[in-house]
Amino acid sequence: MEWLPKTRLGKLIAEGKIKNIDDALASGLPIKEPEIVDILLPELDEDILEISMVQRVTDSGRRTKFRVTAVVGNRNGYVGIGVGKASQVAPAIQKAIENAKMNIFRVERGCGSWECGCGSSHSVPFKVSGVCGSVKVTLIPGPKGLGIVAADVAKRVVDLAGVKDVWSITSGETRTTLNFAMATFDALRRTCFIKR
Repeated sequence: MEWLPKTRLGKLIAEGKIKNIDDALASGLPIKEPEIVDILLPELDEDILEISMVQRVTDSGRRTKFRVTAVVGNRNGYVGIGVGKASQVAPAIQKAIENAKMNIFRVERGCGSWECGCGSSHSVPFKVSGVCGSVKVTLIPGPKGLGIVAADVAKRVVDLAGVKDVWSITSGETRTTLNFAMATFDALRRTCFIKR
């Protein structure tokens, strides 16, 4: 099916004025269509972090839906997290992946470890922290060959971002998968804003 862009950014990409994801993110225009990311980053991997049932009580009784937390990334500096809700699992997964694509951003990578100093971009450039709810995640640069020293949820997010060596410190209610993933995402996002 042919994609018809509805947003200003989508139209600029369709006209060929914006040719890569860096230009799209630098334009300052929000990504409101998942097809934009499909065109500019075709080699994205996706991972489902959690599928849970959520309920709300209405006048007619309980309404049950599925909430899905998904992460997308190309293992080369781009990552996004999204949440989708629907009455069935398949549409909820599709919504979560589309939402994750619209939240994609570029992770600054570097070699911030004092033990390494190789200069290649295999870790985070400096110590960063992210918070969501009660969960706080701190990512510390690691030397080459260390791997990702983190819990499963954080490991999957950091891996899809393309960071290969990092230590992590977590505090708070890390059993809440969504908050844990969002705190890790927030820490990665801060690599762009904090200058050493």
